[in-house]
Amino acid sequence: MSDSYQDQMKSAFLEEAGDLLPALENALLEMEESPGDEELVNKAFRSLHTIKGSGSMAGLTEISEFTHQVETVFDLVRNKELEPEKQILDLGLSAKDMIENMLHDPDSVDKDRKSKIMEWVQTLISSTKPDSGQSGISSNSDEADEISSEEGQNATYRIRFKPPEHLFMSGGDPLNLLQELEELGDTRVIAHTEDLPDLEEINAESCYIWWDIILDTDQGMDAIQDVFIFVEDESELTIQVIDQGDLVEDQEDTYKRLGEILVERGDVSEDEINRVLSEQRPLGELLSRDGAVSEQAVQSALVEQNTVREKRSEKKEKDAGSSLRVAASKLDQLVDLVGELVIAQARLSQKVGEKEDPELTEIAEEVERLSGELRDNTLGLRMLPIGSSFGRFRRVVRDLARDKGKEVNLVTHGADTELDKTVIEQLTDPLVHLLRNSIDHGIESPEAREAAGKPSQGTVSFQASQSGGNVIISIKDDGQGLDPEKLREKGVERGLISEEADCSEKDLFSLIFTPGFSTAQEVSDVSGRGVGMDVIKRNIDALQGSIDIDSKKGEGTSINLKIPLTMAILDGLLVKIGDVHFVVPLSAVDECMELSREDAQKNGKRNIVDLRGEFVPYVYLREHFEMRDTPPEIEQMIISDVEGARMGFVVDHILGEQQTVIKKLGKVFREASEFSGATILGDGTVALILDISKLADLVKQAS
Repeated sequence: MSDSYQDQMKSAFLEEAGDLLPALENALLEMEESPGDEELVNKAFRSLHTIKGSGSMAGLTEISEFTHQVETVFDLVRNKELEPEKQILDLGLSAKDMIENMLHDPDSVDKDRKSKIMEWVQTLISSTKPDSGQSGISSNSDEADEISSEEGQNATYRIRFKPPEHLFMSGGDPLNLLQELEELGDTRVIAHTEDLPDLEEINAESCYIWWDIILDTDQGMDAIQDVFIFVEDESELTIQVIDQGDLVEDQEDTYKRLGEILVERGDVSEDEINRVLSEQRPLGELLSRDGAVSEQAVQSALVEQNTVREKRSEKKEKDAGSSLRVAASKLDQLVDLVGELVIAQARLSQKVGEKEDPELTEIAEEVERLSGELRDNTLGLRMLPIGSSFGRFRRVVRDLARDKGKEVNLVTHGADTELDKTVIEQLTDPLVHLLRNSIDHGIESPEAREAAGKPSQGTVSFQASQSGGNVIISIKDDGQGLDPEKLREKGVERGLISEEADCSEKDLFSLIFTPGFSTAQEVSDVSGRGVGMDVIKRNIDALQGSIDIDSKKGEGTSINLKIPLTMAILDGLLVKIGDVHFVVPLSAVDECMELSREDAQKNGKRNIVDLRGEFVPYVYLREHFEMRDTPPEIEQMIISDVEGARMGFVVDHILGEQQTVIKKLGKVFREASEFSGATILGDGTVALILDISKLADLVKQAS
């Protein structure tokens, strides 16, 4: 095997493992909540089995052998020789961490920890019956060929239903049963009439017909058995899984030969098959002609053969184009190119508008429509459900609660809410830190909770939902909450506020975002050094998002984040100061108003405006950016909410809403923190995107 091919295999395995390891962790964490769920055990086992097999193919023998040992334990759990107890879940999670370490940083693998895991595995295996050591994974990996019948997995079933002759006398109706089967999925029914007596011998109250049914469904074996629950004791009933969609990826779209099906069903012997085959005529025709098997049996076998062949062929065609793994860098490049196309289209539309040519206008409108659809579809490729991070969140809560001796239940909602993958990547660490803070600072010990009249187990709720072009994320706990007086004392001690300051609770809560601010009595490995919340604030600001805290002492804390769906496209408000254009993120705009020269002079030199009884400070962006030309008589003001306080920003003109493609600023602008990016307008000019939060901070520092 060439080195280049081996490198390709390793690269492919790393990408595959990036999906399998989170899936393994999720399955293990869910098993802790639902230990009796066999599907979760199967998920964990399949993840380990695939990692083992793919690792071996990629030449990563050490990972393959290690995973094989851990996989054996979960095979014992799957075979009900071991119970999925806490120590087995701990083993699985430790093994997952070890595999991850071996994949990404093999030189730093803790050999002692790895040896302890292996000893742990051997102890569990030896705790079962003596021959259980051989009941694990076989060397030829036959498990991959096993067919199961779990609900939610599409499978094809062979059902033979032969009711008793007295079925009608007991009130049974086989047609109703067949109709119930049809409701479960795609059904093909073959009636066997070979047992019908001559007309003069027929008893109208007897049932002589029996059926073979081929059923394709995702409802599982239990749903099929429920159909026959009242007649199965008196009937001849067999239900077999003959094909399962997700186990035929490497098989041809053929199926068993006709003779194999008939022998497997018990309709004919192998000797009869061999005898008839020697005549070199169609097998079904020969068998029915010689009376070896009924014509209905041949028809039933042919229906089964054709059904499974069709299903496998359909799946093969579907899977060929159902998904494609693409490098993230290529997706990013595609988004950049689409952004350039959108800018070029805007310039084209502006030039066409100047020509007033109906034919050109029609073409430009069509290009605008197509580029808009292309932009939306391209951005959709980078959208991922935020639930992809939930496994990591569960692990953080589980491990930290155990280390701190606390009982914590994590409740999640909105796993399907989608965000741009780059946003999720930048958001994951701040969310993990907020969850750790909720457990370390918020949730009390079981004893303290019981003393306060609360359940011993605390609850942390993580909820995500979409609102327009933003995602709202809320992290709530039912812990001890924030103490405003304690925050005030610490703020006064640090010189952040004066003793006489009349601060609202919101103002006091915002103090926790000050660098170095902490109310913890002692420093732990999680918190207490005053490092973290200020970093979270900076990260959220960098995402053009906002963060808000609501808390009640003794009842709990809620931290709410508002994050844009994507960082590639921005919904903004285009404004103009002099000849320069700026873009204000629409998420930062509460409302807009006019400011006349007369209104501005009413308060003298104090830049304060009376907005429906509320005094709102404002800043002239013209003065901030040192523009010397003459302002218009009537200026425009944008009102924003900055850290819970309203603030105005005065510009010359508000030109309207505009969806802009965000471009990163070069090194020249690295000191200009009030700008988060730039965009190119339809006429080719550049408009800087204002970072309202940073701009407000700079204004406060200058005043």
